[in-house]
Amino acid sequence: MPACKKDSSDIVASIAPALYRSKSLKSGSFRIKSGIYSPYYIDLTWLLSSPQDFNCVIDVIVNKIREIVAIAKIDKLASIELKGALLLPSIASKLSMPSVVVRKAHKQYGLTGQIAGGTIVEGEKILFFDDVISTGMSKLEGIRPLKEVGAEVEHVMVVVDREQRGRDNIERAGYRVHAIAKISELIENLLYSNHISKEQAKAVLDYVGKN
Repeated sequence: MPACKKDSSDIVASIAPALYRSKSLKSGSFRIKSGIYSPYYIDLTWLLSSPQDFNCVIDVIVNKIREIVAIAKIDKLASIELKGALLLPSIASKLSMPSVVVRKAHKQYGLTGQIAGGTIVEGEKILFFDDVISTGMSKLEGIRPLKEVGAEVEHVMVVVDREQRGRDNIERAGYRVHAIAKISELIENLLYSNHISKEQAKAVLDYVGKN
C-alpha cells in the first residue's frame, strides 16, 4: 500500500487515494439527506477499518488545524455526532487539545444536556469540525448549542466540501470555512491516478456542476 504523502502542498494527492482505498468514497446511486440522488457518497466511518488510511487523513486534518492555531486562538475542538465525532478524539489527542461532542438532541438521563465530554466556559474559542459539508445546515445546527452556552465559534473545518453551496451558507452566517478538499479535486485526482473511470468521474463532476 502506498505511503501517505505528508507534504501539505499535496493534500489532495494524499487523501484522495486514502478515501478510495478505505471505501470512504463510494460510487453508485445514493439518496442523501436532502432527498435527491447523488452518484457518490462519502462515509468517513469506513476509515475505522483501514488504520493506515485513517492515520493519513487524521494527520492531514491535524496539520491544517495547526495552521489555524498558529494565527488564531483555539481553546477547544467540537463536533456533532456521529461521523465527525468518531474522528475528533484522534485529532484532539495529536493536538493535545480538549474536545467536546454536540449531541443531536438533549440527553434526558444520567449526565443530561446536549454537550458531551466536558463543559464550555463562557468566552472559550471553539473550532467546529465535521466530516463533509453539503448545504451547511447541520453545521449551523451543531454550532448553535455551543453558542447558547457562551462559546465563541469562528472557524469551521470539514474534510470534504461537496460543493453544494454549503460553504457560502456558513460564511454568510459569519463563520470561516476551511475544507481539506473539494469533491471535484478528489475526483480529478482519482481519475488521473486511474482509480476511477472517466464515466464515474463525469457522473460526479456533472452532478457538482448542476448543484
